[in-house]
Amino acid sequence: MKLNWPLMKDNITREDLDILIAFLKKTPRLTQSSNVLAFEKEWSDWLGIRYSVFVNSGASANLITMAALKHLYGSGEIIVPTLTWVSDIASVIQNGFEPVFVDINPENLCMDDEQVISKLNHKTRAVFITHVQGFNGLTERLLQILKDRNIPLVEDVCESHGATFKGIKLGSFGLISNFSFYFAHHMSTIEGGMVCTDDEKIYETMRMFRSHGMVREASDAKIKQQYVHEHPDLSPDFIFAYPAYNVRNTEIGAVLGRSQLKRLDKNNTKRIENFELFLKNLDSQKYMTDFDLEGSCNYAFNLVLKEPDPKFRDIVEAAMRNAGVEFRRGSSGGGNQLRQPYLKGIVPDKEFEKYPEVEHIHFYGYYIGNYPALEKQNILDLCKLLNAL
Repeated sequence: MKLNWPLMKDNITREDLDILIAFLKKTPRLTQSSNVLAFEKEWSDWLGIRYSVFVNSGASANLITMAALKHLYGSGEIIVPTLTWVSDIASVIQNGFEPVFVDINPENLCMDDEQVISKLNHKTRAVFITHVQGFNGLTERLLQILKDRNIPLVEDVCESHGATFKGIKLGSFGLISNFSFYFAHHMSTIEGGMVCTDDEKIYETMRMFRSHGMVREASDAKIKQQYVHEHPDLSPDFIFAYPAYNVRNTEIGAVLGRSQLKRLDKNNTKRIENFELFLKNLDSQKYMTDFDLEGSCNYAFNLVLKEPDPKFRDIVEAAMRNAGVEFRRGSSGGGNQLRQPYLKGIVPDKEFEKYPEVEHIHFYGYYIGNYPALEKQNILDLCKLLNAL
């Protein structure tokens, strides 16, 4: 059986390209301009928050988020997942925070809220949660305790556009949330990301951090006037408030984003139906099928072996390769981040052994592409193939 199943297919459509070509024929300005502003507004309206800042990747969104937190709250600890993308943890380290790790809840692959709560202390500057591959990682208990202790929540929603908690979109609960528009995600601007917040001060800080720390990037005239008043020796056009970055995106990315956003909800409905069909037809004796799907919106099929069986794992991998099914072992970000060489010298040797749930995903968990163009019969054929092993 040949399924010829890539991780993502047709995420940038002919319609998107035609809209982009029509835009380019106008010989417009291509650097950050009116389409970026329009995309930010449309994204904020879709998400249900006040402010959004379009950047060149989800990793850059992580980076300037942690930079802003460092500026506002000072150094300390950030609680992070063991299953996430490298840039979440890298951004914490790059900004001088100490990462504090927790294991995952196997029902949603997100941080175990009980472990998060147990590790909160006076040094905690934020909890940086990753909503892994479309699952919701929030609980009422976690949100209430963070509120009571006045500890900021940062949401990484890079893999979970449209997923919800209690019917409200993820990315609208935290002080700050980050999204990615990488090609393989729910929607794409080729490369791109968004930082979102309801806090005006953070929004203005993010606008400056996005563009070299330049004060002229602030949208609030009072902020500009204050800096001009305090620094009369500087040109008003070149006042740099922070030692920041250049992580701007372009009008091209924004045009694509505006086009894609119009069909995001419709495409997400198809993804939800696909994932439910996959789990319903998968052999629950061999594979995990009891994920918590409430509010989920998965851009990937999560295939997790129930038992830690290396021989069966090799059989599963060989069967998928032979069928032309592209997959990634370790699920989000390659599995247990504590095994990665970039953390050598930062965490103790063999620290990864303390996190058994993510260890199982590291060796026996996979993701397979889930996109709107998938035929239902392909999903059933894949289940049949896997169940026969």
